[in-house]
Amino acid sequence: MLGIKRLGLLAALVVIGLAPATAVQAAAQPSAQDTQYLQAVHQVNLFEITAGDLARRKAQSEDVKRLGEMFRTDHTQLDQTVQSTAQQLNVTLPSEPTADQQQVLDRLGNLDGAEFDRQWVTAQLAGHVQAIQATQTEISQGTEQSVVQLAQNALPILQAHYDELVTLAQQLGVPVPQTSATGTPSPGGTTTPGPGAPVPPAPGGTGTEQPAPGGTITNSPAPGDG
Repeated sequence: MLGIKRLGLLAALVVIGLAPATAVQAAAQPSAQDTQYLQAVHQVNLFEITAGDLARRKAQSEDVKRLGEMFRTDHTQLDQTVQSTAQQLNVTLPSEPTADQQQVLDRLGNLDGAEFDRQWVTAQLAGHVQAIQATQTEISQGTEQSVVQLAQNALPILQAHYDELVTLAQQLGVPVPQTSATGTPSPGGTTTPGPGAPVPPAPGGTGTEQPAPGGTITNSPAPGDG
């Protein structure tokens, strides 16, 4: 009888011990910030994969073709992680780029040669500033660790892309948005419009207008934003 009682007590303790862990697991849900970031970065990836294909087919500059291939490969790999993370968290992802991103892709599709190269780089600069700012916001404000980790892994990739674009823009005579070393717009800096339309703020942003990936930068970000 004593053995049975002890077994019953141990079973009760195990159940009690598991209860808090179960509650914590149930509470681990992505915040609105996490959800918006997953959806936004997925659309960035869709845009970049298509834009990379366009660069390979239509660019005159071998450097633009090279970056197009790099962006297509990197964003395809990044999106695999985005999709698996979203699936684990039951986050529904969009099936296509935003309307503004699609507008840019359509516009680029009608260009060729040197003009395509300049407009492609301009759009990519605007898009990468936006993507970097949204990623920095997720790192600082996200609550779901898997999404924050994804953003931390994505940031150096996006920054490397931006650095490559700056170098290429200088070679092609394309204006470069004034940014700091981390890709965040400098205080009082100006931005150069890309070939797209104004869009809503980045996920988790302050409401100041930001460029969509591949869209237009219409206002300088507020000091300390991003």
